[in-house]
Amino acid sequence: MTKKLIVLFLVFLLLGGCSPRVIDEQQVDKNEKIVIKFSHVVSENTPKGLAAIRFADLVRARTGGYVEVQVFPDSMLYKDGEEFEALKSGAVQMLAPATSKLSTMFPEWQLFDLPFAFPDMTTAHTLMDGPLVQELFTDLQEQKFLGLAMWDSGFKQFTNNTRPLRKSEDFQGLHFRVMTSQVLKAQFSELGAQASAMPFNDVYQALKNGTVDAEENTISNIYTQNFYHSQKYLTLSNHGYLGYVVLTNADFWKSIPPEVAKILEDTLREVTIWERERAGEMDQKQLVALEREGKIEIAHLSQMERLQLQKTLNPVYELLSKEIGPDLVNRVKKIQEKGE
Repeated sequence: MTKKLIVLFLVFLLLGGCSPRVIDEQQVDKNEKIVIKFSHVVSENTPKGLAAIRFADLVRARTGGYVEVQVFPDSMLYKDGEEFEALKSGAVQMLAPATSKLSTMFPEWQLFDLPFAFPDMTTAHTLMDGPLVQELFTDLQEQKFLGLAMWDSGFKQFTNNTRPLRKSEDFQGLHFRVMTSQVLKAQFSELGAQASAMPFNDVYQALKNGTVDAEENTISNIYTQNFYHSQKYLTLSNHGYLGYVVLTNADFWKSIPPEVAKILEDTLREVTIWERERAGEMDQKQLVALEREGKIEIAHLSQMERLQLQKTLNPVYELLSKEIGPDLVNRVKKIQEKGE
């Protein structure tokens, strides 16, 4: 029996529900492997980074090394703005960009940028796992992208170097780094602040040298990227959701044998549940770590302060309604109302 037949026989056993056997890597010739380069821009020890590693390890075990997922974190291969072309050209096979970064090609994805759209993660997951996102996935095929899953980073918080941010007036005159999104720029415009889009891997240096003096991000990114080393104030606002779209090249995915694609998709569903659980756990643990280290002053918004900010930012919904049509925005509002 040839080496290739051995591997295909193993895949057949896996799909038949049998337990995977331990296969010596030497049984799989490198020329016969399916290699998937998975590129992303955050640290390995973030929810996304850990999930990518877990996905790679499980796929390797479940295919006996026939599929090798190579994970490249921290913009090692491509930065924001470069990775989509890399996916199209086949230089990489998987990405997990933030939803905001899809908005330059697909404005509808700015739905996830709407301020105070989700009162809790359960509400966000209702949207992520529902028909609306499936429709957005269909639109991705225009660029030969295939949406595979939605992962969490968590809720965004504000950091800055000037003062605690509790009221809308506190934002005036600040310069925030944001991801590419007209909604995010409009959000800070309503607050009287300036906003500049910037690749994620440039943010630390920009905060350090004062190119910008503020940013919004999840606790895991603030902690793992050491943003708190050059920021004086953190406001726990939960004002925006940050999620990731796990993408592949549609043509590449079609080229994979169906039985192998099924293993990958089943594993990804399992890892998605795991990733969301880790995101919630890490958010809490790393917030405790920030409090313990005491290098950044942490402000907790009262319910009244949160409602005041939410009211100030309501016009952003109207802006997005004009850009993509009111139907999609209203559908988000209905999901939001059910979660309140």
